[in-house]
Amino acid sequence: MAHDNLNRLGILFDMDGVLVDSNPVHKEVIRTFCSRHGKNISESFFLENISGRTNREWIPLVFPDKPIRETDRLADEKEQLFRETFDPAAAVTSGLLPFIKELRSNRIPMAVATSAPEENAVFILEHLRITPYFDAVLHAAHVSRGKPHPEIYIKSARAIGLEPGQCIVFEDSVAGVTAGRKAGARVIGVTGTHTREAFGDCSKVIASFEEIAFSDLMQL
Repeated sequence: MAHDNLNRLGILFDMDGVLVDSNPVHKEVIRTFCSRHGKNISESFFLENISGRTNREWIPLVFPDKPIRETDRLADEKEQLFRETFDPAAAVTSGLLPFIKELRSNRIPMAVATSAPEENAVFILEHLRITPYFDAVLHAAHVSRGKPHPEIYIKSARAIGLEPGQCIVFEDSVAGVTAGRKAGARVIGVTGTHTREAFGDCSKVIASFEEIAFSDLMQL
């Protein structure tokens, strides 16, 4: 029975703010990028309208005067600036590597489910040399509706051969926590972007992967 339970558990990771502490750099890059285009972003606007969402969702909110066809060009400009600025190895979340190695040794399927574009996912996972640990990597191009819509977590669960209810999601944004819960998964909040209180009804809240082990997941 225990072996059967192992085969029925999957782990779905958001990327920014979960695998790496990239959100401070993202926030600074977004502000720099917007400033270049004559826009100022408040902290409250960032948390409510940008954090955890795809570029195609938040850019039209900041640039309502731009035609839709400009969204992809603006997104490419912003993400190129991010990749030129961010060092994944210097920002990997504490305890991540031992944690995913433990999951892999227990044959737990894992997926990355990020709102970021494919180029960022490849950039971060390859720099950390952790791509082989994941059975699937889903990014912005895989969904038509970003978080808090549950689409990405429904699709990422099925990409590893499971239903969302068989999975545990690791998330750092309120939009992402909502997406995971709407999908039917259990959600573990990772603080950094938000406080523990902001997450609401999570199964558990951690500050880093040093605070959780494989045995804790089985108890959930």
